[in-house]
Amino acid sequence: MNLRLKRNPGIYLVGFMGSGKTTIGRLLAQRLGWSFADLDEEIEAAELSAISAIFAERGEPEFRRIEAEMLRQHVHSIERGQPAVIAMGGGAFAQRENRELALQHGIVFWLDCPFETVQRRVAPTSHRPLARDPERFAALYQERREIYAQADVRIVIDCDDPVVAVETIVNHPILQ
Repeated sequence: MNLRLKRNPGIYLVGFMGSGKTTIGRLLAQRLGWSFADLDEEIEAAELSAISAIFAERGEPEFRRIEAEMLRQHVHSIERGQPAVIAMGGGAFAQRENRELALQHGIVFWLDCPFETVQRRVAPTSHRPLARDPERFAALYQERREIYAQADVRIVIDCDDPVVAVETIVNHPILQ
């Protein structure tokens, strides 16, 4: 097993909204026998508010502050030897501090999902504040690709079956 992963048993899933981080993360954690955390879900539970409401009422900077704190809490648990798979929000890895924290405390997998797929998956939902403007959504997708490329491993998502991605991650040489 990777020495960094032995010291810090954390797997971080990053990627654009709709790339499958939550679905794949839950299955991966189950497969590994590790705990699972979805930062967006945890923020909503802790704040008793939807992410869209936090964005609207308190602004994106406050949301990002809460997100960074939630990530730090999980990193501390991982440092204490509690293995976990963490699904980071679509913009979490775009924040330098979060990116460095994840890269230094485990293995980061980028779920690289084609734009057409994330667009199809996200289109029916209205709760994603950054997906409401189609032009901005497309631009944001392109901007973040460069950031996601800083992950340790790129996993190409070319089908809607999450088990395929889980198998690809589990069998990746970095985990051996």
